[in-house]
Amino acid sequence: DDGVIPGNSVLVTQIALLVAFIALLDALFNMIGRWFSARIGEGLIFDLRSQVFTHIQKQSIAFFTRTQTGALISRINSDVIGAQQAFTSTLSGLISNVLSLILVTITMLILSWQITIVSLLLLPAFIIPTKWVGKKLQGLTRDSFNLNAEMSATMTERFNVSGALLVSLYGNPKSESSTFSARARKVANIGISIALLNRLFFIALTSIAAIATAFAYGVGGHLTINKQISLGTLLAITALLARLYGPLTALSNVRVDVMTALVSFERVFEVLDLEPMVSDKADAKEVDSGGLSIKFDAVRFSYPKAEEISLASLESVAKPETVDSGEVLKGISFEVLPSTMTALVGSSGAGKTTISALLPRLYDVTSGSIKINGIDLRDLQVNSLRSSIGVVTQDAHMFHDTIEANLRYAKVDASESEMEKACQDAQILELINSLPNRFGTVVGERGHRLSGGEKQRLAIARLLLKSPRI
Repeated sequence: DDGVIPGNSVLVTQIALLVAFIALLDALFNMIGRWFSARIGEGLIFDLRSQVFTHIQKQSIAFFTRTQTGALISRINSDVIGAQQAFTSTLSGLISNVLSLILVTITMLILSWQITIVSLLLLPAFIIPTKWVGKKLQGLTRDSFNLNAEMSATMTERFNVSGALLVSLYGNPKSESSTFSARARKVANIGISIALLNRLFFIALTSIAAIATAFAYGVGGHLTINKQISLGTLLAITALLARLYGPLTALSNVRVDVMTALVSFERVFEVLDLEPMVSDKADAKEVDSGGLSIKFDAVRFSYPKAEEISLASLESVAKPETVDSGEVLKGISFEVLPSTMTALVGSSGAGKTTISALLPRLYDVTSGSIKINGIDLRDLQVNSLRSSIGVVTQDAHMFHDTIEANLRYAKVDASESEMEKACQDAQILELINSLPNRFGTVVGERGHRLSGGEKQRLAIARLLLKSPRI
């Protein structure tokens, strides 16, 4: 009105420069907002992953016997990332869109309150598809996470030496591939459904915005014809309508993003809400120094039910058992004095392994008590207790690392001479010395580059290096 029609080229140039400056300022603020949201999002994923990892380490062995490793890893990776992505995309645009919406609405009200009210009449139309799509996406996202966890569990079990060996000797690689492809197809189909639903949601919002713009433009046109507003005002409001419905569309997406992010947070906090079955009392003591005596007094023990220690979603194909498995130990009593050796002899399933698991308090007894130097295990600090006990399991585990790293897992500051002494006593030093890299030799995942006997001797050397009192 004041620039183009009167032919005021100076004012037109000033307005053009002002618009360009505002655009650059908007871009700058968007970059700053994105930087802050990225920092917060990455901080969130770091904190969540660290908390979940630390919390899982506190769980009892019973938890891991009931949990598929791949499903658990999926919670730490996929679910946490899903929460982070939704959080970052939501936060980055939330503040700027709200501010933009307020400023544009105020400007439009100043120019023409009639067109502004007409423009806002269709505001509820943005809410209807948001609610429907949000609920649908929540269900699809949950299914996607569950199926991805199953795929992760399948790959974790098959893509290690033991799993690959079992498939090679007993399984059918073609059948395995077919089963995996079927699961992958389900994931792909859900991905397609999510993509189509998101596109449908976008089309619905843009269509509503287009209809609202046309409606407002029509009303504004009539007001201009009737000389109630000027042509310049109409053009200005028409330009502002895009700045009004853009943030509205983005804020509608925020609600959907939050609803899908809640699925990720829900799955992560399911794990964080699991209480460890074994934990320290507030007044727990350290294990006495010197010789240690052990006393089992009328110990009865049943392995805990699945629903007491894990989540159904972490067992994937297996449904949690609700039937009591029965007592494994029924009133066991015996005593072991310091500096003596005791052998437990019995048939398979008699409870020998269970006793060795109860002593370092990997499980708590159902009734009765286990005492060290007359103190109940439940009154001792778990770390102090386990640092006093050494165990070589039937299936000795080795990390995919060097011999040195696997030995020093028992004693971080062990010297080479201490490692050599332990390996000499375990009768494996000769083998290590014959290897080109000696203690720097990588043993492979679970130690599968060693023979069964070599792995057991290395496990014994690790125990000797720890030099436990029990």
